[in-house]
Amino acid sequence: MIALRCLLISVALACCQAVGAAEAIPAPSEPQDLSGLAAAASKEGRLRSAGMPDTWANWRSTWADLKRLYGIKHEDENMNSAVIISRMAAEGAQASPDIGDVGFEYGAIARGRGISRPHKPAQWAQIPAWAKDQDGYWALAYTGTIAFLVNTRRTGGRIPHSWQELFEGRYSVGIGEVGSSAQSSASVLAAAIALGGDESNLQPALQQFAKLAQQGRLVLRNPGPARPEQAGVDVFLMWDFLALSQRDKLPKPSDYAVLIPADGSVTSGYTTVLNRHAPHPHAAELAREYIFSDAGQLNLAQGFARPIRIEHLQLPDSLRQRLLDSAQYKNARVIKPFVWAWEVKKLPALWQREVLARSTAAP
Repeated sequence: MIALRCLLISVALACCQAVGAAEAIPAPSEPQDLSGLAAAASKEGRLRSAGMPDTWANWRSTWADLKRLYGIKHEDENMNSAVIISRMAAEGAQASPDIGDVGFEYGAIARGRGISRPHKPAQWAQIPAWAKDQDGYWALAYTGTIAFLVNTRRTGGRIPHSWQELFEGRYSVGIGEVGSSAQSSASVLAAAIALGGDESNLQPALQQFAKLAQQGRLVLRNPGPARPEQAGVDVFLMWDFLALSQRDKLPKPSDYAVLIPADGSVTSGYTTVLNRHAPHPHAAELAREYIFSDAGQLNLAQGFARPIRIEHLQLPDSLRQRLLDSAQYKNARVIKPFVWAWEVKKLPALWQREVLARSTAAP
């Protein structure tokens, strides 16, 4: 098993390096003196993030804490995982973002392209081995599982509890930008797993999504019920934490149901990527430190995300009640990130050929 994992890591990194920069990758770092780091970060006084908006996983509270505690001003440019990686690679030494939040598989891609640098936070030992790079280039701060967010007012109270029910029903389905959004791509993988496929075999899911496209039931805008009446979507495919967060903001949350499909799903997560050319490198490292601290992890839970250190936290009952019942996750499995890092590169072309080309009306 260890040999297989090492082989997969080598394959993923090699494929990434083929298109990445040839610069030497910096040496790994170990947990350091936080008071010195905090002083250096405070002196920089600024942090620029990518793909970490206030409303996603309650980043708002973390940015507010960093400003209150260390005087660090923050600004974010919202973009998906693929764009973050491309932006960092293209800008090189003229970097604008200091830190980005990307899907599980993109951590390996960033390392392979030589655009990230390592930093191990103080709580490194409490992060599960499967959820971190051994050298500190990436580590999941929180996990997400693909869920259904159902507009029960639109569906007349009908709720699909499985992928089979979703595909066999007459529901309109919002999936977003498959191939560039980690969430949208993971939705395809989740459906494939439920239908007997896996990271290397997405055909069962592609066939079903192609049928939705042919029937005009596939909505290709990024999923989000901010304007449910205009969205034209019965079921959104979303990370559980984002679905719960979106529902919580609606005028009438009871119009929406959130559930993990009973016949299978996939659990992934998001990792910070520290830009190797960060204009504010100490602020970026301090942000990662804070994100993995108890306070930072509780901030994520407040945003409905499942903190990666959840087994080491004292979550208040009020926070635990905001999350889905753990029994719903029994048929969800953890993504194979190094396999997926390779396979997801093929997904844009597959999605265009197998699904979009057959769409009768792709919104």
